[in-house]
Amino acid sequence: MKAPGETSLTRQDLHAMMTAYKTTSLLRTGIELGVFDVLAERPLRPEEVAERLGLDARATRITLDALAALGLLESEDGRLGLSPGADELLVRESPGYFGDMVHVISSDEEWEALRRLPEAVRNGGSVLDTDAESPEYRYWEDFASYAAAIAEPTAQVVTDTLEPWAKERDDLDVLDVACGHGIYGFTFAERHPRARLWALDWPNVLTVTAEHAEAFGLDDRTEYIEGDMFEAPLGGPYDLITITNVLHHFSEERATELLRRAAGVLKPGGRIGIVGFTLDDGRPPRQDPAPHLFSVLMLVWTSQGEVHPMSAYKRMLSAAGLELEIPAVVPGLPFRVLTARHA
Repeated sequence: MKAPGETSLTRQDLHAMMTAYKTTSLLRTGIELGVFDVLAERPLRPEEVAERLGLDARATRITLDALAALGLLESEDGRLGLSPGADELLVRESPGYFGDMVHVISSDEEWEALRRLPEAVRNGGSVLDTDAESPEYRYWEDFASYAAAIAEPTAQVVTDTLEPWAKERDDLDVLDVACGHGIYGFTFAERHPRARLWALDWPNVLTVTAEHAEAFGLDDRTEYIEGDMFEAPLGGPYDLITITNVLHHFSEERATELLRRAAGVLKPGGRIGIVGFTLDDGRPPRQDPAPHLFSVLMLVWTSQGEVHPMSAYKRMLSAAGLELEIPAVVPGLPFRVLTARHA
């Protein structure tokens, strides 16, 4: 049902949906080939870009014109230059560079999974031989390497939310479950010099985590736990346990099991920090599309995963002997930050 004043679906709407993959392909290609980097200094003719990058001249002209059609480049007097904002977001040397997020948001693994969406709908879950739940899945290396662009602002919200609580703790032992890049734990520890970190993930991912620990100057305060978060010995107990962008990979029952494991190694008065997509109970999908679209990715990429509504989070936390504190939102991103404590 459409809201009052909302226009009807048009052929143009459907056309945009059907061709969206072309836009993504062009953006990925421009980033992979270094087009935006080579145009960072000044506008160039297509043949100059082709020569500098070792590309075919005709194919380069076609590609650059298409990037200009998308508004990523500007064309004037036969030369192509960067559009406003592209110099900040798409040039690798820029502090605000966002281009490598294509390895995360539009990865080859996601493309392959979504291509098989009809099969997943018939099957009730992933039909892939290797998916997001597979041990040492290679995609998680890319996620750990490139997802800092969206993790950093979210990690700041987590740290800010926990600030009043953290100031009152004598110790701050932190377990980062399925840590990936480790940004959540590192951001918290950077703010609190007495914090010590234990990072849990697959061995192939922890190699990237360790690089980030060194970059943060926290390698001397970080230890590593290799393995499956449902099976690996967790150690502890801990003052803070972070579970970020994880619970939507599982059914409500399986996610509850993970929360129970965490609650079992949480110190008295400790906190669990959760980050991820959530659904608002009763809110129409059209008013909040991002979590519903992400839930489709979970459908094709996991056996039982989906984005859970807030009512499910309350049930899961309660079943794990935890209670939800006031949730926080992340400005400009479709995530919620939830904190919980022993009930």
